[in-house]
Order: sequence, then C-alpha cells, then structure tokens
Amino acid sequence: MLEKKDTLLQDYSIKSERIHTVNQLLKAYTLFEKDTEYVLMDNKVKIVDEQTGRIMDGRRYSDGLHQAIEAKENVKIEAATQTYATVTLQNYFRMFNKLAGMTGTAETEAGELWEIYELDVTVIPTNRPIVRDDREDMVYKTTREKYNAVIDEVVSLTEAGRPVLVGTTSVEISELLGRMLKMRGIKHQILNAKVHQREAEVVASAGEKSAVTIATNMAGRGTDIKLREGVKEVGGLAIVGTERHESRRVDRHLRGRAGRQGDPGSSQFFVSLEDNLMRLFGSERIAKLMDRMGLEEGEVIQHSMITKSIERAQKKVEENNFGQRKRLLEYDDVMNSQREVVYDKRRHALHGSRLSLDISNSMYDVGESVVLENHGARDYSGFELDLLKYLAIQSPISEKEFMQVSENELTEKVYEKAYSNYLNKAKQIAASGFPVVKDVYEDESNTYENIVVPFVDGRHAVQVTANLEKAYKSEGAELSIALEKSTTLAKIDDSWKEHLREMDDLRQSVQSAVYEQKDPSLIYKFESFELFKKMLDEVNREITSFLVKANLPAKNPNLVQEAPRQQRTDLDNIQTSKTEVPQYSSGNSTQEGAQPKQEPQKAQPVRVEKKVGRNEPCPCGSGKKFKHCHG
Repeated sequence: MLEKKDTLLQDYSIKSERIHTVNQLLKAYTLFEKDTEYVLMDNKVKIVDEQTGRIMDGRRYSDGLHQAIEAKENVKIEAATQTYATVTLQNYFRMFNKLAGMTGTAETEAGELWEIYELDVTVIPTNRPIVRDDREDMVYKTTREKYNAVIDEVVSLTEAGRPVLVGTTSVEISELLGRMLKMRGIKHQILNAKVHQREAEVVASAGEKSAVTIATNMAGRGTDIKLREGVKEVGGLAIVGTERHESRRVDRHLRGRAGRQGDPGSSQFFVSLEDNLMRLFGSERIAKLMDRMGLEEGEVIQHSMITKSIERAQKKVEENNFGQRKRLLEYDDVMNSQREVVYDKRRHALHGSRLSLDISNSMYDVGESVVLENHGARDYSGFELDLLKYLAIQSPISEKEFMQVSENELTEKVYEKAYSNYLNKAKQIAASGFPVVKDVYEDESNTYENIVVPFVDGRHAVQVTANLEKAYKSEGAELSIALEKSTTLAKIDDSWKEHLREMDDLRQSVQSAVYEQKDPSLIYKFESFELFKKMLDEVNREITSFLVKANLPAKNPNLVQEAPRQQRTDLDNIQTSKTEVPQYSSGNSTQEGAQPKQEPQKAQPVRVEKKVGRNEPCPCGSGKKFKHCHG
C-alpha cells in the first residue's frame, strides 16, 4: 500500500512539474512580446523596463518564466534563479526616517504618495512661463493611418527646420518608424533599450536644426535638450507622441522635453482606435461617432472632448495599477514582520552579538516542541527518539515520571540537560582542537591569520573558518563560536530561501479565495503565519541538531588547515613572488555526505635571505621581538 502511495506521489510531482512548464511556455508565447517586454542582446534575453524603456541588467523573470522565453527565442537556457531576499520599494523607502523627492510629474500621483508614505505634493511654479503649444490629440481609425500621419508630420516639421523628438511605447515601434523614415529619405537617430549606452550623446544632439530623434519611453530624461542657433526662431523642439501611454506621467515626461526654461516648442499626440488604451476604454463610442460623421480613410478627429476621454481612460488604468500596488504592499507588510525576525537572528550570527543567547533559545524551543508533540499523545518512545534525533541526549526522566509531570516542568528538564550537554561538548572541541591550534600558532615558520577547521555530524561536513589568534588565546573556545556562527547563517539562509518560494506560491493560490466570497489577504495572513512558525521550528531543529552532534574528525584531528593571510615582512630585506590564495568554504553551505577536503597548500614565496622568526629579535636593532616590531 505504501509503495503504491509513493508511486502515485512521485507520478503526481512529475506531471505537476510538466503542467507548470507548459503553463510558463504558453505565457512566454502569448503574453511576452519581443522588443516590447524584452529584447535579445548578445544572444541573451534582457528585460525592458515598462516605464523607462531601459534594460534591466541582471534581472530575470522567476519561476521558470525566463527559461521559457529563452526556449521560445532559441537562445541558451540559463540556470533558474532563486530569490534570497525580497522587499517592495514601498517598504524599502519606509525604512528611512525622512522621505522627500522631486519630480516634474508627481501631481498625478499625489493620492498614492499621501496614502502610502503620508507625503504631501507641493507644486512649485516654473522658473519661466511655459510657452509650449500642447495640442489636442489627433485620433485615427487604424494604426496604419496613424503611422502614415506621424511620418507626414515629421517630414513637414523637418522641412520647416524644426528638430523633432518622436516618442514611442516600444522598441518594435521605434524601429518600424525608423524604417518608414528611411524610405522617405529622412535622416534620423533611434534611441531605445538596444542603444541606451548612447542615450546622453543622442539626446544632446536632438536640438539641432531638422534633427529627428526616435525614442522609447526613456525620452532622454536627465539630459537637457539644448536648442541650437536658429531653432527658437522656427518654433523650437517639436514633440510627436505615437501613442498615449497608460500612465499620464509618462506622457508628461515626453511633453516636458520641449518648452524648457521658457523655450518655444510644441507637443502633439497621434492616437488610433486600435491602440491598447483606446481598445480597452471607450473606443467604441468614438468609432460610432466617426462612422456617423462619415470620415474617410486618413481623416482625423481632433477635439478637446476626445482628449479628455483619453485622459479619463488613463486615470482608470492608473487607479487599477495603484490598487494592485496597494494589494502587493498589504502582502509585503506580512512579509516585513517575518523579515525583521529572521534578519535579527541573522544579524546576531553575523556580528556575534547575542548569538549564544539565540542558540540557548533555539535549544529551549526545540525541547518545548518535542515535549508538546509527544507529551499530549503520551508517546514516551517517540519522545526518547526525538531527543536523540534533535538534541543527542537520553530522556532525563523515566516513563512513569513522563506520564505524571507537566509539560512546562518536562521542558525545563530537557533544556537543562541538553544545554549542559552542549557546553560539555564545546569544552571537548576546545580541548581536542587546541593542541593543533597551538602547534600552528607557535610555529615560527607560519604567518597565517585564519585556520579552516572541518566539522562532521555523521551526515554532513562543513569547513569552518576561525581566527587563529583568537582560537589560541581562548584555548580553542573560538572554534565552537565559529561553528555556531557559520551553522546558524547557513541554516537560516537555506530555510529563508525556501520560505520565500513557499510564500510566492501561497500568494498565487489564495487568489482563488475570491470565488468563495473570502478575503484573499486575510487567508494569506493566517496561512503565512503558519508557514513562518513551521520554518522557524525547522531552523531551530536543524541548527540545534547539527551543533549538538558536530565534532572534529575523531580519526585525524590534524585535518585542520591554515587559511592564508597576507604576508607581513620587511620588504627591504625580503622579495616575494605573487602567489595564489586557495579557495575554501566559509561554512555557509553544507554538503550531504561530503568528506572534509584537504585544502591546497599555498605556494611559498621566493626568499632571498633567511626568514626572521616571530619571537626572534628584530634585525632593525630595536631590541623588540620581530612580531612586535617589523613583523
């Protein structure tokens, strides 16, 4: 029966993995378009930021989606990435005591800035009056008509001697317009995610007479477009928008390229009823209006009513996006409280502060967990087995006493015995390791700062780095401290990484609670708390289990290796050659069933004269020992 169950579970896991892979491939083929959401550069898939149009170097889609896109584009499929830490921008900014910012387009987001950060938006008048001519949108029936009108507009503006900045919403459209201009013999420059290194150079020359620059959403922000001689007289820089973006801020960014510091300029957006924004919001009414007016192909509507209708559509999208960000923040607020607990524990291990107290608390929590699991079920044999498994101790009480004592009393007894046993083991490690540490430290031929010590618990092996001088002065006690630090860091990092993956899965699965008329965020809070408790319990058990069982290799304690440090010698007397420093594990990871590895020896430097010993008189004649003088 058990074999059948195992076979079914194995079969299910394989099939569910395949279903997930197929889902991600379908998503890659249907929802992610080349030169819109991503570009291909150097035979790699690189994500394009939707708002700025810039490439997000080093960023990859998670959960196998990036690999699916790489398979779609037939490029090398890189290894899947794993999230080690995560935070929303809102919670990141809220870590600061004081917040302030400056942007030319914050006015449209004033509500969100107040609700999330309690920041007021103050509008500061411009230095000089704006004389830019912001014209009403020109609405066409089809995309083809719109692009033909854009090209005609660009040609007429360049013939008048005006520089033109054409704003597009994707790399694909910028290259399409580039080809259309080339057919008309118009010299131009394209600025998109593929050539973002030349951004400042391209934008700086965008103010020359009759210059045409096609840009994606980035539109040269942060680089002022200086108008060259004779440009102001013919009307200044002309902004031509090929589509309304779903965010009013991005449109205002584009408009703001012209008319700076009182310069003349104009901005004109071209819109078609086939654009995404128009298709989703209100295009039917405008299409019916066009039909009633009997507009022929190529004819255009230009009216303030249409422009206001488009801005209302943008406002709807912005509100929807804000709702999504707010929901994401609610989920991350739950994560934030968990993040603070885990990062506190990690910080204690990293800096050594309160680490011994954390270890003590972990042992108490494990003891309490074992007692609660077995005492209520009156399972004495299970209790004994768990004590051996997690705390490496025998039961402090008999079976008869186990049935009679309270859970609190039993927990105290278990903790006292486990902690006392652990302290004794730490003394044994110090006693068995100190002779080796002493030999290494007092050996006059070495100039090492750290040592690498192997620890094994019967199943795992780790290499722990300890400071040689501290280990010598503490008579080997530093070895246990270094083991505690590296074990705690490794176990916390591994468990937190898996917890983040589980939280991502949970966030996706709770969305279906809407169909049951339940609040997904409420279910998320309850479920995430249970997951977090489970994770902390596992971390405590793994840390405690390894620490109480880990020891120096009994057969050969001399496996302790020297971790090289920088040579400190008198360069006037000794010449050295460049040497390679061997790599060793910092103890942040454990290898299942691995054996302690012999570290490669450091190549010794070429010496011209005999090396002066650490405790010998310094050759400079000061009368001090070499190690306290030029050593």
